[in-house]
Amino acid sequence: METNLTPLLLSLQVAVLSTSIVFVIGIALARCMTRRHFFGKHVLESFFLLPLVLPPTVVGFGLLLLFGKNGFLGKLLDQWFGITVVFTLTGAVIASIVVSFPLMYQSAVAAFTSVDRRLEDAARTMGASEWRLFWTVVFPLAWPGLLAGFVLSFARGLGEFGATLMLAGYLPGRTDTIPVAIYFAVESGQMEKAMFWVIIIVALGMSTTLWLNWWSRRNLRRYANQK
Repeated sequence: METNLTPLLLSLQVAVLSTSIVFVIGIALARCMTRRHFFGKHVLESFFLLPLVLPPTVVGFGLLLLFGKNGFLGKLLDQWFGITVVFTLTGAVIASIVVSFPLMYQSAVAAFTSVDRRLEDAARTMGASEWRLFWTVVFPLAWPGLLAGFVLSFARGLGEFGATLMLAGYLPGRTDTIPVAIYFAVESGQMEKAMFWVIIIVALGMSTTLWLNWWSRRNLRRYANQK
C-alpha cells in the first residue's frame, strides 16, 4: 500500500501553529482572569470553555458563519488583506485553535491559581515590576501546569476533525489532516489506508500522554524529595 505522508505533515503543522498561538493567548487571558474580578466574569469564562461542551460540528458551523465569504470576519480579511479562510490550511489552524483553547485556558488558570500570592506580594515589596514578577516568580512556579496545558492542546489540535472539516473541508494535499484523511478513506472503502492513519494518530496520542504522565510523576517525586 502506497501512502502519501502529506496528512501527517499537515496535521503536525496545524497542531504546532495552533498550539503556539493558544499557548500565548491562553496564558495572557488566564493571567488576566485570575487577577481581576468584574461583573460578567463567570459568563465570559463559560464562553471560553464552550467549545469543550459543544459538538465540533456546531463549533465548525459557527466558524463557517464567522469566517465564510459572507461572514463578518471573512469579509474583512478578504477585503483588507486578501486572505481566504474557508477551504485553506489557515481554516484548519483556526478550527484547531478554537477547540484546543479551553484546555490551555483551564490548565493556565489552575497553574496561576496555585501560585502562592504571598510570594508575589514579597516580590512587589522588593520593587519588582509586574512584568519582572511574572517572568521571574509566577511563570517558573506555574510552568508545570502550563506545560501540561500545552501538551494537551497539542494533542487536541492534532486530532481535531469536526470543526476542521466544516471550515477547511477536504482538499487533498492542502487540508487533508489525519482525522479528515481517515474519514474519507473509510468513505471510499480504503480500509487499509484508514487503518494506517488510525495507527499513526493513536501512536502520536499515546506518545504525547505517556510523556506527560512520565513528566508529571517525575516532578511529583522531585517535589516530594524536596519536602
